[in-house]
Amino acid sequence: MSFRRGVVRQSKFRHVFAQAWKTEHCIDDVRVSRVTWDGPLCAVNPKFIAVVIEAGGGGAFLVVPLSKSGRIDQSCPTVCGHAAPVLDIQWCPHDDNIIASASEDCTVKVWQIPDGGLTGPMTESILTLEGHSKRVGILAWHPSAFNILLTAGCDNVICVWNVGTGELVYQLADAHPDLIYSVSWNKDGSAVCTVCKDKALRVIDPRRGTVLKVKEKAHDGTRPMRAVFLSDGKILTTGFSRMSERQLALWDTKDLSEPVAVQEMDTSNGVLLPFYDSDTNMVYLCGKGDCTIRYFEVTDEPPYVHFLSLYSSKEPQRGAGFLCKRGVDVNKCEIARFYKLHERKVEPISMTVPRKSDLFQGDLYPDTAGLEPALLADEWITGQDAPPLLVSLSGGYNAPQSKHRETLRNKPSLVSQDSGTTPASAAPTSAPAAKETEEEAPQPRVAARETDESGERPRREDDVLSELLAEMKALRAVVLAQNQRIELLERQLARIEDGDV
Repeated sequence: MSFRRGVVRQSKFRHVFAQAWKTEHCIDDVRVSRVTWDGPLCAVNPKFIAVVIEAGGGGAFLVVPLSKSGRIDQSCPTVCGHAAPVLDIQWCPHDDNIIASASEDCTVKVWQIPDGGLTGPMTESILTLEGHSKRVGILAWHPSAFNILLTAGCDNVICVWNVGTGELVYQLADAHPDLIYSVSWNKDGSAVCTVCKDKALRVIDPRRGTVLKVKEKAHDGTRPMRAVFLSDGKILTTGFSRMSERQLALWDTKDLSEPVAVQEMDTSNGVLLPFYDSDTNMVYLCGKGDCTIRYFEVTDEPPYVHFLSLYSSKEPQRGAGFLCKRGVDVNKCEIARFYKLHERKVEPISMTVPRKSDLFQGDLYPDTAGLEPALLADEWITGQDAPPLLVSLSGGYNAPQSKHRETLRNKPSLVSQDSGTTPASAAPTSAPAAKETEEEAPQPRVAARETDESGERPRREDDVLSELLAEMKALRAVVLAQNQRIELLERQLARIEDGDV
């Protein structure tokens, strides 16, 4: 009798090694929120970690520098401007100091975190977005267009905002008959995929407000699903079978009739949160209440979704934050890092690929999305699409100065819509905005704060003038973009009236 040796699949990620950091590098005494919303409750970028926490009489989240470790004092300042519990938080992919938060108070707020972290409680946001009639639980920044933010609420409505102007640019009110579970942009931000309580997977063009593809009953179970767009245009979903087994499915958007691949895992009832790394084409699944993190590699070869391994620990996770590739340690061959939320602790977990060489491993670190946006908001609104601009991680990542990164801070609409006052937290880095704002916060006072905090001399009049001219130029671009949109809609209406459509 002869035995045929099986062919082992070649992959540099077959031996990814997951390890929790030592206790002294964890963050202790963090009162992680107990909200029943199935979100990650944590957001991480190369500068800060933000965690939704328990707060009496409103909603709050903690923001501390990524290098922070040890015990968090009870008096540690928080971001606490919401009137009800916070359900979701997301860092802006094009500015590491900007974070958005969604809350049960039906609002979305945008905050500007000063370098070094908070020095006092932050109660005034730089922008409040009010467009939902029920609690808001989903946030998704556009991957390549600056200042475009998508929100979804329990009113079954999706809103797309231009954060730079505070304007609601698109609203999809009829696409979903029931509660929206998750929303994910595709690579160039031309479409989103959603999953809903009606068990359907949808691919939607948010600018046209049309549903491009629908798959009824992507998963048969009644428990919540999740979906994420992959870089090749496929969609990965997590959900439950009719027998309440947790499933992972891969879909080709060209034909949603049948999944490309399906894997069943176990019978736990925790919702599986997928975290996708487009650089390595790996998917990490964190189940709420689980003690494990599973990771898979998605390829073009059957069975398409390859199970790699799992990280297991003794304590269940309340949520998790996934650090973007710009923040990992390339010198240690770290390809991913999670921040696991315990009941009273945040524990970093590193995923590394063991290598003997100390040189930069270019095959592990293809160019990744940088801070520089590929498009401005008005360019995307007028119909342009572009994938994220990529940067090299060789030698580690250093954020460049970007001419676009000040656009959000310079917009005159960045006055809190609910209070009508200039947020004190934005004063050190915000440029003087509209005329009303200047009257409420005179320029000498702003200059004095800059002198005290950063050691720079007060800005001269020509600096102020150049900033005002930049604001006018940005506003003019928005007006032109809106004119183009109106003309396009008028042409479409004329075609409909003529019977061409």
